[in-house]
Amino acid sequence: MDKPSRFSPELRRAGADDLAALTAIYNHYIECSPATFDLQPFEPEQRRPWLEGYSRHGPYQLWVAESKGRVLGYACSGPFRPKAAYGQTVETSIYLAPEACGQGLGSRLYERLFGELEGAGVHVAVVAITVPNEASVALHRRVGFEQVGVMREVGYKLGRYWDVMWMQRGL
Repeated sequence: MDKPSRFSPELRRAGADDLAALTAIYNHYIECSPATFDLQPFEPEQRRPWLEGYSRHGPYQLWVAESKGRVLGYACSGPFRPKAAYGQTVETSIYLAPEACGQGLGSRLYERLFGELEGAGVHVAVVAITVPNEASVALHRRVGFEQVGVMREVGYKLGRYWDVMWMQRGL
């Protein structure tokens, strides 16, 4: 069971006004973590096409958690691969502001995202997690993902090679 949250966030669809906050959260992981294999931080305007790729309905959605006017994190679903046969599969991502980690917010965001994806034609969600990352693996297991494979040393960041674990869950 998740720890009670010290935040009382509103979970809502992301909007254009969230771009700077979403970019700042993501940039933290670019600069401090192997969680993403992007190597250079983004300016918010560089991320605008990413933000605009999400819709209010359908398989590609972006949800944010906000408390007291501050975005604390986001969860999203996007295309897995460009080939048509993958059309019912989404790849998910979740990023939280460092101070929001460990409060149950990730589970809440994912529950909302997956609830919204029901009836959207999605069959499977997949996620790629740079390992080791016990917290992310535990979160994904909590919300129904199971490990399906590991690709060894596929990313080089922070002076070393990293493995990537693939997990998936049905919807």
